[in-house]
Amino acid sequence: MKSLSFSATGALLGALALSGCKVGPNYKVPVMPAPPAYTDDGHNGDWSSAKPADGVDRGAWWSIYQDKELDDLEQQCAKANQSIAAALHAYEQTHDLVRENRSSLYPTVSLGAGASRNGASRNAPLRPANTALSYWDFLIPLSISWEPDLWGGVRRQIESSSATAQATSADLANTRLSLQGMLAVTYFQIRGIDLQAQLLRSTLDAYTETLQLTEDRLKGGLSSDSDVQQAKAQLEETRAQLIDLAVQREQFEHAIAVLVGAPATGFHIAESPIAGDPPSVPTGVPSELLQRRPDIAAAERRVASANALIGVAKSAYYPAVFLGAGGGIQSSTISNLFNSTSTQWNAGPSANEVLFDAGRRRAQMDFAVAQREQATALYREQVLSAFRDVEDQLSALRVLEQEASVQAKAVDAAKKSTELSTLRYKRGLAPYLEVLTNQTIELTDERAAASLIARRIVASTQLQMALGGGWNSTQLPPN
Repeated sequence: MKSLSFSATGALLGALALSGCKVGPNYKVPVMPAPPAYTDDGHNGDWSSAKPADGVDRGAWWSIYQDKELDDLEQQCAKANQSIAAALHAYEQTHDLVRENRSSLYPTVSLGAGASRNGASRNAPLRPANTALSYWDFLIPLSISWEPDLWGGVRRQIESSSATAQATSADLANTRLSLQGMLAVTYFQIRGIDLQAQLLRSTLDAYTETLQLTEDRLKGGLSSDSDVQQAKAQLEETRAQLIDLAVQREQFEHAIAVLVGAPATGFHIAESPIAGDPPSVPTGVPSELLQRRPDIAAAERRVASANALIGVAKSAYYPAVFLGAGGGIQSSTISNLFNSTSTQWNAGPSANEVLFDAGRRRAQMDFAVAQREQATALYREQVLSAFRDVEDQLSALRVLEQEASVQAKAVDAAKKSTELSTLRYKRGLAPYLEVLTNQTIELTDERAAASLIARRIVASTQLQMALGGGWNSTQLPPN
């Protein structure tokens, strides 16, 4: 009857544990309204953003720039960057924690073995006569214990750890996006420097010709030595600017070396000036951003994790029920150890309820609620920051294109002015100072135009990052 009663009790508790009873609030994604469209959607000015292209595979988002060397560097970054590797191992740890929490749903079974030589006191009270003073005790015990998850505390803990694992997976995606985006930005900054270097070299050629012209005019008595020295100073100053670019370029190269997991020593990227306008980037609608940004997904998953912990804290208010059974075989001689008369067993349920804890459980409950509210506020802040990031880059692209158009006109005017003043100088109708001034203005305008080319492509890269690259929340691992 006892065995039957225990079996019935165990079956009842098992049914309750599997019935789905879970205390605590069920999770709902925090409400965060999204605007119907981005403010800077191309209706202002001449700049127009790309139309949504959701069918485009944007996994390798940098391939839109059609740069083979950048493609290779991005692949190296994904495989060899140590920060990405560390984020991957962090995700693996949280995944292992989910497995550990799941094990709490099942009974624990243990098996042992022991042998001991025991000696009894001759003067022990109530010692039966004619019993041995020393004997062997051989024991093979088996024990089974289980705490049924009647109130869902374990399942809420699994729910929390699963959400945390998903958040860490999104952290991994965000780390990869940030580092690969940083690599692309740095790469285009190098290409911008290469364009500046190309411009300075062509300028040096022009200034060398001007210096030669001034020296020839000095020999003919048409120019002064002061003009020659000014031409030399301008030439050497421009050469110094070219040398100075090398410092920035090497520092950017070293930064890329770290990003791709290579030593900075000996790492080099061949020179290749940047050219052309930035490609169109599909922006989509703002509501899609909540699914496309891994940092937003990570923040939302942490809200879910904190919400589940409220259920864990609430389950502490209910009785803890334990089911246990033990048994084994025991004998004083090995020859009788496996006889049926050597078996022993025990089984039975137990329950425990805390009657007074001086407010400890209430404090734990309030703490869990506060954690959820904090996570919710951080999630909403992350969403607002994401909208701001996209708007920043959209406006940057629009304004920079307008600026580039105006700057191109300034370059054309500066070139024409330099050509005219140089022609006047050759004919003796203008002083060299006029040529020097116009050449300086032309170089300044050309460098500004070259800088705008790089800034626009960098802004498009940062827009890609602000939109989440090619990531989507559907890539999160399942619970």
